[in-house]
Amino acid sequence: MEEVYRFLKQCGTYYLATQDGEQPRVRPFGTINLFEGKLYLQTGRVKDVSRQMLANPKIEICAMDAAGNWLRVAATAVEDDRVEARRDMLAHYPELKRMYAEDDGNTQVFYLKDAVATFSSFTAPARTVRF
Repeated sequence: MEEVYRFLKQCGTYYLATQDGEQPRVRPFGTINLFEGKLYLQTGRVKDVSRQMLANPKIEICAMDAAGNWLRVAATAVEDDRVEARRDMLAHYPELKRMYAEDDGNTQVFYLKDAVATFSSFTAPARTVRF
């Protein structure tokens, strides 16, 4: 899990895929955080992505680094509605405090459960880790 976290932090931007009825949806994300031994992401309750993850928590993340290595993570997104989890995320991303607050009713964090992460490149065999 720590290796996945480091890769996503290094990339800065990753792409999160959800399901919207019959239509897949993909969008860029930048928040990734380790909290209490789990990998977390953050969004706002007013966004479509929030509604989509609550309706169908199966997600996939994809990112590629500057060297051409990429990572795909298939997981279940589990909402953590504790203020401590939201507070920790905002502490690691202080720039979000312009738009979000730990107790604003909008800030939402999810942790990844049953994750299968596959590291790939054009020059080495794929490698899978689970957490």
